Amino acid sequence: MVKHGSAHWEGAIKTGKGTVSTQSGALSQQPYGFNTRFEGTPGTNPEELLGAAHAACFSMALSLILGDAGLTPSSIDTRADVSLSKTDTGFEITAIALTLKARVPEATQAQFLELANKAKEGCPVSKLFRAPITLDATLLGYGAQPPI
Repeated sequence: MVKHGSAHWEGAIKTGKGTVSTQSGALSQQPYGFNTRFEGTPGTNPEELLGAAHAACFSMALSLILGDAGLTPSSIDTRADVSLSKTDTGFEITAIALTLKARVPEATQAQFLELANKAKEGCPVSKLFRAPITLDATLLGYGAQPPI
């Protein structure tokens, strides 16, 4: 299975602007830019999108793992705080803090913590940055036109 998201950007980093969209249309040309990332202007940014994706993925992984243990959650609420920090080599995501509040009838505290940690490790988004990243890059409108 392959899903996609897309982004369009125009202009310089501080004065430019862009839009982000998802294949499903859940996000369609949602604005983002330096101002939405660093200055609190309405719109989205990569870190909150990663946070939402991680929280959603973790919640689903936990539901699966609980089910495999014979438990059915009545609710799972997850928040993922994504930290963007300036380092010696530029900006990087330095931490993600998951906060979980769940109702799982019949689960013991120890069992719940064990299964939640298993979900944290097994969630595909948790593994994301350990995955290989490929790049297929095309520069448009520069130099000679590529052969057809």
